[in-house]
Amino acid sequence: VHSRRLTWNFITEPGRVVQRSIRLPQGRVLGGSSSINGMSFVRGPREDYDAWAAAGNPGWSYAEVLPYFRRLEQKIGVGDDLYRGREGELRVTDLDWHHPLCDAFLAGMDELGIPRTSDYNGEQYEGAGFFQRTIHGGRRQSSAVSFLRPARRRPQVDVRTRAQASRVLFEGRRAVGVRYVRGGPNGRVETVRARREVILAAGSINSPKLLQISGVGPRPLLETLGVPVVHELPGVGQNLQDHYRVRLVSKLRYVRTINELVKFPGVIAQGWRWLRGKPSVLGLSASMAHVFARSSAEAVRPDMEYVFAPASFRGGIVGLIDGWPGMTIGAWQSRPLSTGHVHAISDDPFEAPCIQPNYLNDERDQRVLINGIRLGRRMLETSYLRPFLDSEQVPGPDCRSDDEVLDFARRTGETVYHVVGSCRMGPADRPDSVVDASLRVHGLEGLRVVDASIMPSLPSVNTNAPSFMIAEKGADLILGTSPLPPAPVS
Repeated sequence: VHSRRLTWNFITEPGRVVQRSIRLPQGRVLGGSSSINGMSFVRGPREDYDAWAAAGNPGWSYAEVLPYFRRLEQKIGVGDDLYRGREGELRVTDLDWHHPLCDAFLAGMDELGIPRTSDYNGEQYEGAGFFQRTIHGGRRQSSAVSFLRPARRRPQVDVRTRAQASRVLFEGRRAVGVRYVRGGPNGRVETVRARREVILAAGSINSPKLLQISGVGPRPLLETLGVPVVHELPGVGQNLQDHYRVRLVSKLRYVRTINELVKFPGVIAQGWRWLRGKPSVLGLSASMAHVFARSSAEAVRPDMEYVFAPASFRGGIVGLIDGWPGMTIGAWQSRPLSTGHVHAISDDPFEAPCIQPNYLNDERDQRVLINGIRLGRRMLETSYLRPFLDSEQVPGPDCRSDDEVLDFARRTGETVYHVVGSCRMGPADRPDSVVDASLRVHGLEGLRVVDASIMPSLPSVNTNAPSFMIAEKGADLILGTSPLPPAPVS
């Protein structure tokens, strides 16, 4: 995920509370971040989408977006057809193998009063269960594999790789094309003209940056960059949101975990199983089990997400397996209130922008995360896991008070790669809005943004599935077809 060839290796700016830079890779390959992410497929609760509609975005309520979730997916396995699709391009599967520790972990949720859910993408979201993934036959199902590959047979599809957009071109206030550079910073400059519209889908970091260096954004920023103002739009690059994760790690005994399965010679057997299409640790998503839970009695709905893996990494660095059996919980606040920004720092399209997520700036986020970490520690100490527990390694037994827990979160937390919101969807009279409910950029013609940057607020969950939905619904908006009828769900 940190390959310079396959990812944009962005780095955040230190903030007021989290006073350090954090690596923020994004997909730089066909399929974007769906080609490098953890492959979890989670839509999120209806309240998230109803809030989008209530914020002045007609057509984006849960009942109105559910048909697009259903249309895009081919759910393999159990699922209520009122909520699940069977004929879409994106294959979504249940786990074909899980470690016995996952059963012990989920059994322990009963002790904590957390319900079990058989399908969090169905009627009941809250609770604990196994993840669904965009994996089929042990292979990743990215947007490039599921949607682009079949479409490339069409004569009107022209895919140009090693090409980076450098400007959106305007005639007056109408977008008429895109200038791009092929082959790196010193490559050949080319232009493509749009017959109808320019569709911007560069993601939550590059979409606002590209608009800004093209002359669309906050006037003071554009003037600082020396970019002629095409259209003053203050919200471009604002409202950046992300999930901020901490890892809780325990050392185990009397059990073999994935730490041992992926070491030599065990990894040879796992690789052979994968090559034969058999269940293998090499065909897993990043985590196996999940919990969507309330961090305190005051929470009216789940405000924390937990992901469980029977594995652990040295210093929390993914890819460096610990030398002993371990288990890990990743924990993050579902709906943080802290927001940040993305600002271009020059008019050079190859220069990374300033990314300031402002993690934990809102004190309410700090309180939820402190409570959430305490609950996560209890999850790793239930009677079902206690027989295997040797010791807590991270944050460790000396981390107890609220101040110590918060300091641990500040020092060790990291992104979950769920950046959204920097080209916010909303009504034109809201100063931080960038696109309308049809994803058209306010005040301009012939320009839409169709990616995770348009989300008005961060979903409570992983952003893979919501991003697919935005693309699916966006296709109908671009084509001008009638929206799918709302789903009959209350």
